[in-house]
Amino acid sequence: MDIRNIAIIAHVDHGKTTLVDALLKQSENFKLKSDQSGELIMDSNELEKERGITIFSKNAAIEYKGVKVNIVDTPGHADFGGEVERIMRMVDGVILLVDAKEGPMPQTKFVLRKAIEAGHKVIVVVNKIDKPDARPEWVLNAIYDLFIDLGASDSQIEFPVIYASGVQGKAGKEPNLDKMTDVEPVFEAILDYIPPALVDTEHPLQALVANIQYDNYKGRMAITRIYSGSIKRGQQIAVIDRDGNIRKSSISAITVFSGLGKVDTETVLAGDIAAIAGIADISIGETIADINSPVALPPIHIDEPTIKMTFGVNTSPFGGKEGQYTTSRNIKDRLEKEIEADVALRVSHTDATDRWVVAGRGELHLSILIEKMRREGFEFEVSKPQVIFKEVDGKTLEPIELASIEVPENFSGSVIEMMGKRLGVMRDMAVDRGICKLEFAIPTRGLIGFRNLFMTATKGQGIMNTLFLSYEDFKGEIKSREHGSIVSTATGETNNYGLVAAQGRGELFLEAGVPVYEGMVFGANAKEGDVYVNVCKTKQLTNFRAKNEGLQDQLEVPRKLSLEDAVDYISDDELLEVTPKSIRIRKLYLTENDRKRAKKTV
Repeated sequence: MDIRNIAIIAHVDHGKTTLVDALLKQSENFKLKSDQSGELIMDSNELEKERGITIFSKNAAIEYKGVKVNIVDTPGHADFGGEVERIMRMVDGVILLVDAKEGPMPQTKFVLRKAIEAGHKVIVVVNKIDKPDARPEWVLNAIYDLFIDLGASDSQIEFPVIYASGVQGKAGKEPNLDKMTDVEPVFEAILDYIPPALVDTEHPLQALVANIQYDNYKGRMAITRIYSGSIKRGQQIAVIDRDGNIRKSSISAITVFSGLGKVDTETVLAGDIAAIAGIADISIGETIADINSPVALPPIHIDEPTIKMTFGVNTSPFGGKEGQYTTSRNIKDRLEKEIEADVALRVSHTDATDRWVVAGRGELHLSILIEKMRREGFEFEVSKPQVIFKEVDGKTLEPIELASIEVPENFSGSVIEMMGKRLGVMRDMAVDRGICKLEFAIPTRGLIGFRNLFMTATKGQGIMNTLFLSYEDFKGEIKSREHGSIVSTATGETNNYGLVAAQGRGELFLEAGVPVYEGMVFGANAKEGDVYVNVCKTKQLTNFRAKNEGLQDQLEVPRKLSLEDAVDYISDDELLEVTPKSIRIRKLYLTENDRKRAKKTV
């Protein structure tokens, strides 16, 4: 069968998954189930539906004019770049989606660089041309500039251009929405421009494991691209790990993709993408090879992590009350399971038996892991995110990121001042239609805890995207957060009287009637330094009632911290307690005596 293998790549929220949905619905072999009638049927994960972003790469397959098209939907956020990097090894071409108003963005550059480095041909789709302020000609010129900047070859620069409105399921070769009827021009471009998958059946079996999925009946399944030979159910094979070690195994089941589902098959030839079951402990990046002549494929290169956090057993007074999995063994097994499916993640042991250092590509990367674990019933605590430094030739190097910011023009001054305090160096500035676009090269350290301050300073109207640039010389000290915490000095329930007394010091995170313990953070101090308050204190009852009593006891609505907010907020001497029901911030040392002893030790 004639096969095309393609990946859909784009910046966050430029409409990848929406276009894939349109391609699926208009393909010849796709039948929509009743529970798939909504939008974004490819974003099947609960977290993806809530956040509106693609986190995990997913496979689908469609048929058009007798040609099978394997489609891989990839994440657009650079924090999940590990997914993008390995998917480039599965496909022969990509569809690059760019928003018809915003044009190429930082993550557009990131994902396109990966495709160009892999030598893939690119189909450009200028999406969302139905936007009232769309500017497709300007966007197309910016795309050409981006291809040249990334060193694309002459054949890659001669890309076909399709204009589309993914949400309406329409596309065409001209940016005229009225003349579009369906997404057939995208199908035609795939057949005309993306090379057919090479069917090499003369050489021995070679297949690369690019992803891992779990099936309730078949167990652990390896998503593979077969490069040469063929693979059959029941076949004895060799598995070559990333270190070159070889072990024997056999294939218990083979499935190929059809629509959003999988279909059992007996044999898969080179060129196709399949899910293979029966190989114990199979991992991403390993090669499935012929048992008689095992030859490994080149390993998948994954960029190194830049951010790390310490995960550990929950040691707070409320530990073990809200979670199903609370022991060090539970947490250790879960982290080891995660690194099997996420090759961009690193887990290392510490001197303590109940602590692990988890390193990832960014705060969002680690926050998604934390959120997944708490939803699965895990209870644990994590430290403040820290950057990963490198020592090269006696010099300390730190990660630098490109921060691209869009804010209303009247907020630009405060944003520039905030970035300057965090050692950000402006690289570009432009004003277009009242929107100021800024680019800064800034140490990753400067971005930790910055997003909340940024959203507050821009009153929620700012947009910020970041992209890893390189490791550079250490830029100097950055002043930590300019505020302290309001900390409870008692264990009990928050009381209205105690909260009213505390809210004059800053911003509260809790309302009345919430259980707290000594050393737990329940608010942000407006000034530097921590403030310790008995938030459980009740008012003394007397027989005397003053005139106007109670009128001043107005409690403000507390600020509810999301997981990302809490990760951004915590400082070096604080921990984040994570349970399926709660997210609590606490001091590393809970009692005053513990804090005094810690200072003496230092």
